[in-house]
Amino acid sequence: MRTVRLELALASGAWRLPPSGDIVVMRPRAGDDLSALPKSRVVVRTGFRPDHDHFTALGYRTDSKGIAAALVCLPRARAEAWAMLAEAVALVGPGGTIAIDGQKTDGFDSVLKDLRAAGLSPGEVVSKAHGKFVAFTAAPVPPAWAAADHRVEGFITRPGVFSADGPDRGSQLLVAALPADLPARVGDLGAGWGYLDRAILQRPGVRRLDVVEAEQVALDCARLNVTSPKAVFHWADATTFRPERPWNAVVMNPPFHTARTPDPALGLAFLRAAHRGLAPDGVLWMVANRHLPYEPVLKALFRQVEEIGGDGAFRVSRAAYPVRGR
Repeated sequence: MRTVRLELALASGAWRLPPSGDIVVMRPRAGDDLSALPKSRVVVRTGFRPDHDHFTALGYRTDSKGIAAALVCLPRARAEAWAMLAEAVALVGPGGTIAIDGQKTDGFDSVLKDLRAAGLSPGEVVSKAHGKFVAFTAAPVPPAWAAADHRVEGFITRPGVFSADGPDRGSQLLVAALPADLPARVGDLGAGWGYLDRAILQRPGVRRLDVVEAEQVALDCARLNVTSPKAVFHWADATTFRPERPWNAVVMNPPFHTARTPDPALGLAFLRAAHRGLAPDGVLWMVANRHLPYEPVLKALFRQVEEIGGDGAFRVSRAAYPVRGR
């Protein structure tokens, strides 16, 4: 648990906080206990809307005028970890103190080697609860660590977004199965960096597309990739999002992971959000891995459900006429 390692590091002196100034905690997850740090000095920095809302509800600040220390909650993607470390160094400035914390499966040891190779001097490593924690003094990091746009197949992606190396297979199958036309008001729940959105807006009937994405970096990419005035962008938790007016259609490739852990309940929450947001004659087009338990729920929520595409790993479904009272 992150909390245990943080408490041990502070108690042992492995991480010494400066006497004043704010402490930025970068990308903590809902459920992380930050109470070992002085709350009045903590600033939470995360682009994931559900986590942002969680810590805001607990009374944590999300902005600061002066950062003295940083705690980087290590992500699994190495390029994203580099980008976060470069950002942390920029926030605290040379000589400031930075700590990193992560599970062993997050690639902690690889990042530790990278820090040493960059000429930094990490201190004592605290190892506990299947993870590790270490602090170091901020100094310039390799320029290549900074977040940079990645161009692939005419799209822009950035470190940390889903499928940053190009369109994922499921989304490609979904686009191939979409009809030549779509109705006027469409929603894309969990839009990512905009691959589906560009395809949706090529359909002549679409007059408005709500692009709903919880990850701010991905939404920033979508804004660059989708320039049609018909697109309206929402930094929001898709599972709780409600449109201004009911959609005629939803097109989506819902996630089924919470961090690194498979979580089919997340995808089911997307199904229910789509069902809730659709007009009485609305239609859902979606793609999902075949092994996920979505079909029974689709049949309970919609009067018409059919498989319209896919391959051995993915199923593309069309579900029409939401059943109310479900």
